[in-house]
Amino acid sequence: MSTAGENQSLYDRIAALRETLTDRLGSQLIQNPQLAEALTDQIENMVEEVEQAEAKLASPPDGGLAELIGIGKDAATKVNSARMPEKVDDYDEQVTSDRILAVADLYYIYQHERMGVFRAVNKLQELYYAGAVRLSTGDGAYGLYRFDRRSVLRFTKKERFQAYRRVFGYTTIKPAPSAQPNQKFHDLFTQFINNVAELWRDKRISDVIRERAFDPSFGSIATVRRAGLDLRHNLKWSSYGHINVLRIEVLQLLDEAFRILGSQDIKHLFGADNAWDVVEEVMIRYFTEHIDASQRHRMAVTGRDIVRWLAQKHILNTSRAEFEALLRDIAEVAEEWLTSAESLGIAFRGHVQRTIPYEPRRISPID
Repeated sequence: MSTAGENQSLYDRIAALRETLTDRLGSQLIQNPQLAEALTDQIENMVEEVEQAEAKLASPPDGGLAELIGIGKDAATKVNSARMPEKVDDYDEQVTSDRILAVADLYYIYQHERMGVFRAVNKLQELYYAGAVRLSTGDGAYGLYRFDRRSVLRFTKKERFQAYRRVFGYTTIKPAPSAQPNQKFHDLFTQFINNVAELWRDKRISDVIRERAFDPSFGSIATVRRAGLDLRHNLKWSSYGHINVLRIEVLQLLDEAFRILGSQDIKHLFGADNAWDVVEEVMIRYFTEHIDASQRHRMAVTGRDIVRWLAQKHILNTSRAEFEALLRDIAEVAEEWLTSAESLGIAFRGHVQRTIPYEPRRISPID
């Protein structure tokens, strides 16, 4: 349990240590900027260890109020002798990863729903029941028969769309009672991806023009960290409720849909090579829609990877070298998502027009 005086003395000594090191190593710090970063990290680690040790000490039952106001045998003789807690738990560390991982899977599901995978299966089922297509006893036909046999046990299409609306702000359906659409997600998501991509573009430039190609780049990690923390905070509040179980159920449904679409009798019906060809053919032939399957699928895969990265504590790392090493996992992924989104007109690169509002199009609202 530290007192106010001990706390003040600690930070005075830390400041004196910084000044002494800077004075003695001034010329070396100019020649080697990484040395300054290493020293700063070491000092911050020392302070953090002291704070953690202090936090483990038991506090008095009254929190130190009695000694502060002068009651009892332990009453403080000076104000600097009173107990002073350092801080409460950091806000950004209080995020549960399992909910963010659930959001990542839901984003993956949404992009497939947006392409019309479930609509394609439902249309094939309608044609199968009407006898309008040459399907009878194959695996695809049997799968179409069984596809909605358990529909009473599943989340409905309306409930799925309401989840997309609540978590991402996507679709135009009215949110569920007591729910609010997450209108900020798309802007925050695009901003974070832009900052990641920009940092790695800066790093590629620095790799070319500098002698030591593996030195940290001259880009700012602070903008990436802040954008990532803002996005993670946004997802924290939109990921409560039934999202975890919904994504598991709908992933099972998506897997079943692709097994039906990839069956031999259905591929033969459309002269298709794979399930994706069937989806595109059904959407063009019966809905007159081009679904941009390649771009949407890559957005689904890369978007899920990016949100999964945010679910971990990588974004809290303040060391440039370590942060860049961890960020490397989604560097190319961010560029790929951004390129696909640009081709669909729902995101832009650069400083002038970094993000644009997401306007749902060509997806059937449910009233």
